[in-house]
Amino acid sequence: MAGANDPGVQSVEQIWRYFKRQGIATEVMGASFRNTGQIVALAGCDPLTISPELLAALQAGKATVTPRLDIAAARDADLPAVHFDEPAFRWALNEDAMATEKLAEGIRAFAADAVKLDQRIQHLIEGT
Repeated sequence: MAGANDPGVQSVEQIWRYFKRQGIATEVMGASFRNTGQIVALAGCDPLTISPELLAALQAGKATVTPRLDIAAARDADLPAVHFDEPAFRWALNEDAMATEKLAEGIRAFAADAVKLDQRIQHLIEGT
């Protein structure tokens, strides 16, 4: 499956499995998909944000989408708990290029969108 080999998909899957294995009460949300293969590869994950275009492509497709991520299997996985102090966490984050790059990319995108939102609100207030 094309999406299953995607580093972003693998990262989300790894995080999801770890949190489910450890019983951490949180949701892992996949986002920023570029193709339907990535979405299908994360079937069974917690909420996914899917663009209207990719959602339409999934709806138009003939294939049945079955969950790939299974909570019971994750709970049985051999994934020991990890514990970090701040320096160890920063080092581990730095060593994970996917996490570092996606975090920075996400922060930049949210900041840019916040500026756009502020501009739109200002235009509405000014009536322009």
